[in-house]
Order: sequence, then C-alpha cells, then structure tokens
Amino acid sequence: MLAVLLLAISGLHAQGTYSIALLKYNGGGDWYANPTSLPNLVKYCNAQLGTNIRPDVPTVEVGSPDLFNYPIVHMTGHGNVVFSASEAENLRNYLIGGGFLEISDNYGMDPFIRPMMLHVFPELEWVELPFAHPIYHQQFDFPNGLPKIHEHNGLPPRGYALIWEGRVVCFYDYECDLGDGWEDPDVHGDSEAIRTKALQMGANIVRYVLGGGGD
Repeated sequence: MLAVLLLAISGLHAQGTYSIALLKYNGGGDWYANPTSLPNLVKYCNAQLGTNIRPDVPTVEVGSPDLFNYPIVHMTGHGNVVFSASEAENLRNYLIGGGFLEISDNYGMDPFIRPMMLHVFPELEWVELPFAHPIYHQQFDFPNGLPKIHEHNGLPPRGYALIWEGRVVCFYDYECDLGDGWEDPDVHGDSEAIRTKALQMGANIVRYVLGGGGD
C-alpha cells in the first residue's frame, strides 16, 4: 500500500499540477493562523521556480484520506496540538509513503508539537540540519541556515527535521516563523527584505521536496 501511495504522490509531481495544503488539527490551537501565507508562497514559487502549483490552498484534516492527495502539507499555530491514535497513524503513513510536512512554529506551538510528532514517529528524534544541508541551497542560498523572521524569544532560528530511512519527511522551523513572513505585508508590518527572505526559504523547501533535492 505504501508503494502505491508513493507512486501516487510522484504522479502529482509529474502531472505538473498539484496543491500545497494547510493541515487542520484538533486541540484548540489556531491551525488557521496565517490565512494569506500559503497563497503568497504558492504565487512566489510559481513565479520564481516555474512550478505549476494550484493557487487555491485546500485545508486537510490530519486523519483524512485526502491527505495523500498533496505532496506537501503545511502546519502552523500558536497553541495546543492533539493527534488521536488514528490521526497519528494516518500522518505517519502519509509521510512514509512519500508525503512531506512543513511545520512553522507561530510562537507557542513548540511544547505541543514535539510530543505529538513523537506519537507519529516514536522511533525518531529531531535532527538539527547543518547549514550545509541541501534544503538551504536550492534556488536561493542561505549559508547560515534559516533566516530570522520574527523575534519570539530572541534565540537563533533553528531548522529541525525528522528523517525516515534517509529521507527528510518533516521540516520544522523554530524561532523563525517562516509562515508569518509569507503573509501579506500589512499583516505584520515586516519589511520587504524580511518577507523576501521568508519566501525564498519557503521556495527552497518546495523545490527541495518536489525536485528531489537530495538529503
């Protein structure tokens, strides 16, 4: 079954038309926090990378079979995250089967997402990716890793990954807030330079996943 899922996701890439979805989860956290971020990222990727991602951004629930329709799902929020046992299993099967999860901590999500992802992959630990990792060197070069978008606790931005059998299946930007940086300019008042860095890093992630950027 997993091989079939992997082929299905690869087929979406080959067709050249696919969607990036927003992940909806339970627990009370605001999964819907950044409504303009993914549409802006999609527009940027289509313009800068030549991708053909659909401009509409669907919402998909963690436990839904529709999850397997999307090569990339994005997750954000400020608060609590809860995965049921069946939801954790569904997300695990999706990621093992070829899917990719990008998590952007919108400040306050960290203590909740870590134990939930441990339910998904109890055998894995978060790995901080080195600055030399290909994800930072796709269309745009980030020699010092993630850009700092929002202050949060004033700590350096850090990019963590869950790696399954040599493949990055989940990327987690922490103390960075890429999702906020993708939003419309008037939402957070970020400078054009900051927004551009956020969008460039987001585009790198998309290209890394869809283009088989290597691990």
